[in-house]
Amino acid sequence: MLDLDNKSILVTGGTGSFGKKFIELVLTQYKVKRLVVYSRDELKQFEMSQKFSQKKYPAIRYFIGDIRDLDRFKRACEGIDIVVHAAALKQVPTAEYNPMECIKTNINGAYNVIQAAMDCGVQKVVALSTDKAAAPINLYGATKLCSDKLFIAANNMRGHRNLSFSVVRYGNVMGSRGSVIPFFMNKRTEGVLPITDDKMTRFNISLEEGVMMVLHAIQHAWGGEIFVPKIPSYRITDVATAIAPNCEQVIVGIRPGEKIHEEMITKADSYTTVDIGEYYAILPQVPVWNKEDYMKHFKAKDVAQGFSYNSGENQEWLTVEDIRTLIKKHVEPDFEI
Repeated sequence: MLDLDNKSILVTGGTGSFGKKFIELVLTQYKVKRLVVYSRDELKQFEMSQKFSQKKYPAIRYFIGDIRDLDRFKRACEGIDIVVHAAALKQVPTAEYNPMECIKTNINGAYNVIQAAMDCGVQKVVALSTDKAAAPINLYGATKLCSDKLFIAANNMRGHRNLSFSVVRYGNVMGSRGSVIPFFMNKRTEGVLPITDDKMTRFNISLEEGVMMVLHAIQHAWGGEIFVPKIPSYRITDVATAIAPNCEQVIVGIRPGEKIHEEMITKADSYTTVDIGEYYAILPQVPVWNKEDYMKHFKAKDVAQGFSYNSGENQEWLTVEDIRTLIKKHVEPDFEI
């Protein structure tokens, strides 16, 4: 069982959708020594502090800072045991239009996290990735692939430090800011929902499942793995029907850098991917530990060569009714058609 009691944890991008859910769960289920919210938006930190105040939760701290600023981030990491790296520029069109800004945050920022962790005595780093990092066709996905590679390689640079770096990669988070479900819910009053492509599919995961996956990585990672969850897919047309069955669905075409189907494990990844039960793990090509020991410890099995994990070829699918149930559970409790 994961023991976070008396641990000091820092979450980059801690005021985002994932960060807020992670902090809520940790504060209510563990007796941590310190829980640092590190982000650059003072308004979001102020709003978050109204719910998670230091008076009610003495362990919490709010640090204004940018992961581009190595000196500031090192100061924030003093005394920290675990870093959860969730900060990123994530909007595909924004990254295409502002490429260097995306590179500075997603790649240079990742390297700053690595340097700070090695210099400040951090023991565990878990970085959040995205399905768009697998065979990327847009800049956002390419920067996150670079970030993943940096964190994996960092295990080879840690020397004798008691420190490991790992990555979690998952699909679209249900109800997160900028995702399709809140977008459709806002648009349904207009009577028309814009559909990029009627063949489009996506993986689906809830915030709670994303948090549990990070906690799994904190507890079980040996260093260098990319953890991938076994999660269902949905069709974009089914999401539109679930939210607004009486709305017209108008095909508007895919946006620049967008895929029809998302992929989390490519065929090329299959040669180093293992099945560990609830998750897949893409293992590093040059691990710092013995693979046979790893396979035995986790009762892992190699996946078939040429295996890929694609939202369009998934074995598990959400129905329209499944989607409605999940919206009420995870997004809008008062949701009605």
